[in-house]
Amino acid sequence: MANARETMPKLLEIEGCTGACIVDSNSGMTLASSGSGPLDLEIAAAGNTEVVRAKRKTMKALNLNDQIEDMLITLGKAYHLIRPLGTNDALFIYLVLDKSRANLAMARLQLRAIEKDLLVA
Repeated sequence: MANARETMPKLLEIEGCTGACIVDSNSGMTLASSGSGPLDLEIAAAGNTEVVRAKRKTMKALNLNDQIEDMLITLGKAYHLIRPLGTNDALFIYLVLDKSRANLAMARLQLRAIEKDLLVA
């Protein structure tokens, strides 16, 4: 099992990853972040917290008895993946991928495997 800081290098090894963070959706604050991309990951974490909250609120209003596996936002030059932790759904991993270098299916598989090995106390 790896903690949040130990997980960052593993996330950055995903082909095309330019930035990643682990976020507390209760506060919008990052627990750990890393990357060399142009995004301010602190602002992205806070903004994507609102995305996660909105989706959960909508699911509740629709009486959907299900959980978010991951969320994908496709931009012109990037993929943004949001994956709530199975062990603590108040936390999520946020991953930014360069669309020209990333393989989305492989990135999702790798993210799932990394998330299973993550332990946040």
